[in-house]
Amino acid sequence: MLAIPAIDLRDRHCVQLVGGDYAAESVRLDDPVAVARRWAAVGFTRLHIVDLDAATGRGDNRDLVRDILRQSTLPAQVGGGVRDEETILALLDDGAEQVVVGTRGIEDPVWLLEQAERAPGRIVLAADVRDRAVVTKGWTARSRFTLADLLAEVERAPLAGLLVTAVHKEGKLQGTDLPLIEEAVDRSPWPVIASGGVGTLQDLRNLEDRDVAAVVLGMALYTEAIDARVVAEEFAA
Repeated sequence: MLAIPAIDLRDRHCVQLVGGDYAAESVRLDDPVAVARRWAAVGFTRLHIVDLDAATGRGDNRDLVRDILRQSTLPAQVGGGVRDEETILALLDDGAEQVVVGTRGIEDPVWLLEQAERAPGRIVLAADVRDRAVVTKGWTARSRFTLADLLAEVERAPLAGLLVTAVHKEGKLQGTDLPLIEEAVDRSPWPVIASGGVGTLQDLRNLEDRDVAAVVLGMALYTEAIDARVVAEEFAA
């Protein structure tokens, strides 16, 4: 299993939110490019970059995303407000290895299939889950799908992976939602990337035991709840 540090961008800063609440910001760092370099120096081999402003319609950090992609030595998956083909192509052109699509892909599965067929193996579908419902628009809107319903709708798409975030666990360091992740692994035809709630090395090992392909880490790394170098060494593939 691969551990991937998250770089969540808000107002040109690297931040961490608690429980998907934009009013509950607990980490704010001034130089996201330096943060990317730090994770590379620690030994991580991939980045997960999210433009929170774009995801919530509060503007965007596109130039900053571009700077991180061009100055970092690590391949990256990038998401946040990706709702048209032009943005996908621009991010790939800027150097993103994969593009993470959430709201538009969930609300318009036909569009998701079209984009995945145009860029096979380059699109990751983000399914953010709260109270067993998939939520969209930066975690503010409840969709018509459960995770199972969503996967049945889009199972033919040639995606790179499925990113499942337990929004109710996000940033709390209180453990992951293992039943949710188990369901995702059982039902997904693509590799599953887990996010939300990791606070200990045992949480990571529990996910690895359930055949999770990768895990996105935020708060646990930024608060040093777990040792970044230990994580980078143990969860490197």
